[in-house]
Amino acid sequence: MELKTEPLNDEYATPLLSKDWSENPGKPLSSSSSQASSFQDPKRTHNRVLDPQQQQQLLLNPGQSITSQKSPLHNSDSDTSFSSNLSSSSISSHNFDSKLPKMTVSETPPEAITSTSANGTNGSEHKDPSNGTSALLCKSSASARQIYQGPEFPVGPLELSALAEEHGHTRGAIASLLLDGAKFHKSDGYTDRAYVLEKCAERLSDDEEKKGAVDMDEAAELLARDLLYTDPIKGIDTTGSGGGDSGDHHIEYRKHVFGTNAIAAKEFDSFLKLCWDALQDFVLIMLIVLGVISIVVETTIGNEADHCTTCWIEGAAILTSVCIVTLVTAGIDYAKQGAFARLSQALNDRNMKLVTRNGKQIEVIDADIVVGDILNVNSHNLASIPADCILLGPASEPLKMNESSLTGESVPVSKLPGDVILSGTNAVEGSGRMVVIAVGTSSVAGKIKARVYADGAGDELDADEDSPLTQKLELIAKHIGIIGTVAAVVAFGASTILGLAVEGEDVENLVDYFIVAITVLAVAVPEGLPLAVTLALAFSSNKMMSEQNLVKHLESCETMGCATTICTDKTGTLTANRMTARAVYTDQQDFSPTEASQTLGDHVNARGLAKESISLIAKCISIDTMNETTLNEVDSSGNVNGGIGNPTEVALLTFVHELGYSYTSIRDSTPGRSTSAQLKEQLSRGKQLNFSSARKMMSWVVPKTGGGYRVYTKGASEVILERCNSVHLSFVSDSFEESVLGIRGAIEAYARRGMRTLALAYRELPEGADLEAVSSSVSNSDGTPALKVETELTFLALIGIEDPLRPEVPPAIEKCYKAGIDVRMVTGDSPNTAVSIAYQAGILRDEHFIADERVAENLRENVLMEGKDFRSKVYRTTSDGLKEFDQGAFDKIWPHLRVLARSSPDDKLTLAHGLNQSTLYEDKSKCKELKRDFDIRIFPDRQVVAMTGDGTNDAPALKRADIGFAMGIAGTQIAKDAADIILLDDNFASIVVAAKWGRNIYASIQKFLQFQLTVNIAAVVTALVGAFAYQQSPLAAIQLLWVNLIMDALASLALASEKPIDSLLEADPVNRSDSMITERMWFNMIGQAGYQLIVTMILLFEGPDIWGYEAGDIVEQDDSKYDDYVGEPSEHYTMIFNTFVWMQLFNEINSRHLHGEINVFKGLSSNSLFIGIWVGTAALQVLMISFFSHAMRVKEGGLPADIWGWCLLFGVGSIPMQQLINAVYSITRNYGPLRKRRKQQSIRDVSVRSIP
Repeated sequence: MELKTEPLNDEYATPLLSKDWSENPGKPLSSSSSQASSFQDPKRTHNRVLDPQQQQQLLLNPGQSITSQKSPLHNSDSDTSFSSNLSSSSISSHNFDSKLPKMTVSETPPEAITSTSANGTNGSEHKDPSNGTSALLCKSSASARQIYQGPEFPVGPLELSALAEEHGHTRGAIASLLLDGAKFHKSDGYTDRAYVLEKCAERLSDDEEKKGAVDMDEAAELLARDLLYTDPIKGIDTTGSGGGDSGDHHIEYRKHVFGTNAIAAKEFDSFLKLCWDALQDFVLIMLIVLGVISIVVETTIGNEADHCTTCWIEGAAILTSVCIVTLVTAGIDYAKQGAFARLSQALNDRNMKLVTRNGKQIEVIDADIVVGDILNVNSHNLASIPADCILLGPASEPLKMNESSLTGESVPVSKLPGDVILSGTNAVEGSGRMVVIAVGTSSVAGKIKARVYADGAGDELDADEDSPLTQKLELIAKHIGIIGTVAAVVAFGASTILGLAVEGEDVENLVDYFIVAITVLAVAVPEGLPLAVTLALAFSSNKMMSEQNLVKHLESCETMGCATTICTDKTGTLTANRMTARAVYTDQQDFSPTEASQTLGDHVNARGLAKESISLIAKCISIDTMNETTLNEVDSSGNVNGGIGNPTEVALLTFVHELGYSYTSIRDSTPGRSTSAQLKEQLSRGKQLNFSSARKMMSWVVPKTGGGYRVYTKGASEVILERCNSVHLSFVSDSFEESVLGIRGAIEAYARRGMRTLALAYRELPEGADLEAVSSSVSNSDGTPALKVETELTFLALIGIEDPLRPEVPPAIEKCYKAGIDVRMVTGDSPNTAVSIAYQAGILRDEHFIADERVAENLRENVLMEGKDFRSKVYRTTSDGLKEFDQGAFDKIWPHLRVLARSSPDDKLTLAHGLNQSTLYEDKSKCKELKRDFDIRIFPDRQVVAMTGDGTNDAPALKRADIGFAMGIAGTQIAKDAADIILLDDNFASIVVAAKWGRNIYASIQKFLQFQLTVNIAAVVTALVGAFAYQQSPLAAIQLLWVNLIMDALASLALASEKPIDSLLEADPVNRSDSMITERMWFNMIGQAGYQLIVTMILLFEGPDIWGYEAGDIVEQDDSKYDDYVGEPSEHYTMIFNTFVWMQLFNEINSRHLHGEINVFKGLSSNSLFIGIWVGTAALQVLMISFFSHAMRVKEGGLPADIWGWCLLFGVGSIPMQQLINAVYSITRNYGPLRKRRKQQSIRDVSVRSIP
């Protein structure tokens, strides 16, 4: 076997690692400072570079020392002569000024190398005490050993991560790193390289601003080249001696040293763990204990213990119900984990980035990006930043980044070479080339993600608690357990007294009495309740997916139904996240459409603006915009579906389209602007003056057909207006000064409405005008002289641009207020912009203002707050100088607060925590004061808070809120991981849909409770009466299993399938402390259970006389005349069982309604699932009565037709019985004393929300 290696001639080359090492990255054997030549540094005389013949010898005999062989290239007399021929060797040694170390092999046998931990900075270096070399031992494909050397980097992940965290002060941080690098290289003898680094670091410490940009540009390149060993232009060099796939080895080495960019996803909970979590439910624990006791008693000391065939079935049925509930719950949770993981993986696999390696641009996924990669980004289709980087260029125009996902500040931040570009941010303007410095958990976004995945121990703001539904169900379960235990004790006590004292039975019958008591307890516990809750949540969560809500945690479905406050973002949630031109001022006229559905272009055309003005506006916008900004294809209805590039320019080009013009046609027909074949030769006559922050404008000079030039300009309205000396008008105006006053008034009016303003202007220039000349009297904002062509302009138009409100948002917020849910807006925008959107959305109402003009300064106190003011008021400074949250101060603010502007993600966390922990509702005097003075009503319980978020720093707030909503489109992965529900369409209206479904879940569980507890009341009383009268229950254990588990489980799914109706949002949220069982439900349950008991008692005691069959207690009793004889199932008890089931089936129809509706069949025809389940359950009942005699303990051959008719008649009787219950309830409500008591109660229960 021949090992082929080739010399590496490119500068900044880096070493290669074998493929086998990448499979076993945990085996580095030695370490070195890898920058010095093995034969030029006397300290490293043990290192030798081998020719192919020597390498072959090492491969075949890895345990032997290698000696130089005589060859034309190598002189064996000395190492010096050996090294003198390296230039033509197949493996070259290293000269630092030209390249990095390639590969060296230690003369020490590989088996003798000892690894010891060394530099803790990068965590991957290991020292060989014999020679100090840095090496990695790898196995070749022939199982032989070979040592590939990797570079020892001057910096490690900790230092680079610290640099990223200093993103606002990179100058000093980079200088410090360069000095560390200089020391590193100087220690290896490379004084020239160290000198360059030291000098650059000194210049960085200089405060002369004019040198700064140049110094940072050079420093960034030195960091890439001399600290990360990356060519700033060509990127990482992965070519060389490793063969065709050697690049993978080098990339793997960098991952080994600096970490990977694939942050370990939150581990799935195993299925067994999910099962264990499900078993923590109080009801299930109670059922397990009951089931075990039942089996032990029946099989050891029961009547049938000696000839037990089915005596264990009751206990086994209970345990079976536990297993079913546990497996279903765990299975649903496990499937949800998998579905979310697949969704995340699909998004990640499509998320490609462009990096430069070996001088070529290649696409890689985020996980394959390593420290040292040269990343190429632009604001069009490669905008998101996957790792922390240092910007290398270009230096001509700043790259603008949106850092709102980390800082909450929506204003783009300009970046120059040397600045840190943080992971999780997005490029919004320009393009850039940057070197990656921190990946994975070393990056800023990665650290936040690690916090999200942590358990949150010790963080008081991350404390979680059970959902309101869980708390209420646990309370109900405890009450049922107590009632069941009392009933069992009563049954045992009564049986004992009646049997031993009255009947004089033997003491041995105590065992029978105990078994009867256990049966009563088993009947009392609603075995189907946990399954019903799980099925209701699972069914609803699946339905919510089709309505743009991806539910990650089942319990969050119902929790959203109890929400009292929604804290929502503005951009993308309330608004369309699409900049849109909504107003224009031209020809001394304001054009502002009043209807949200009408576009600005349609409004302008309808108002009859002069065609000349419209044409000039269209030309100015079309010509004076960047080529990179384009519109998407027009749909069938003629509308534009967004665009790519600068959002503001997309809005302007869309306005041109609305006016009826084609921006592409205007560009293609304009000499000096067109790149078409006909006009391409005139392209050089035009001139583009790119936008700069100093000029705050952009211009395009184009030649005119008759000679001369026309300059089209757009930019900041105030700047453009100052440069104008005339105004374009289609009519004669009084004076220029009056026109300017009108324009300034429009600028102020648009700003108060929350719009950004841009001005359009133009200028006519004569032939031969100097397009480079500067003005001696007009300056740019930075003090530099302005270009003459951008002065003495003619004002054309003022355009107001906004991110428009989604049209479905105002109705959705109106529904929230009707439903008793407060809506608060949290945004990073300015106060006026926030007020404008909040007022349009309906979050702010007329009552919140103290003057007619709807602007921030006219709001009542604390209705709007800026983030800095909010923080200063709700945090106090302790004696130790630490900031501490002040709940009392917060409680003075939040009842009034509707808009939080210029906020940070930490403000969201504070808001969620403060609202959730507030106990203001307990201060009745304060609540009355707020109602009297401000007409604000306080929810009479703790707040249930829903929070939206899309940024990385929103994750802690999403975790802290009762329900966290992440944006599915604009949201970062970290925000999605922290959320309970993901809004797939980023739309606030979908939050209202979630609230409606949540309330529907609550109602569904109430319906099931009404149904289940009616069954339990009737069954418990029947079992007690049977125990008292006959010392056995007329309903067998297997029959109770059918009623309490299987039939109830089907009923729960049927009742959960009821679709939500709009009337659910017309009631207030339910208090945390309110019982799930309302007064009306008690009436329904007691009334129906009473009817069922009357029928059952008639059948039990009078049935044999009325229908002529033999009494069941006689037929089914044991006959002591025959050994092992057990009584046969009787027609008597079979009729009781059949009638009991049919009464439950028809009462299931009644249970679809909770408020005494007269038409209990309303909406039934539209619920095919309910009909199917009901019919299926009825069919199963018929089959069991007819064919499953011994299995179901029913009469052989079933029941005769006349008995069937009576059973169905008693069952149907449940429906008219419900109407009687409704009538009785209405009468009692109108009864004076009861009505007065309810009125007093309603006064105490202050309403849910604060009035807007």
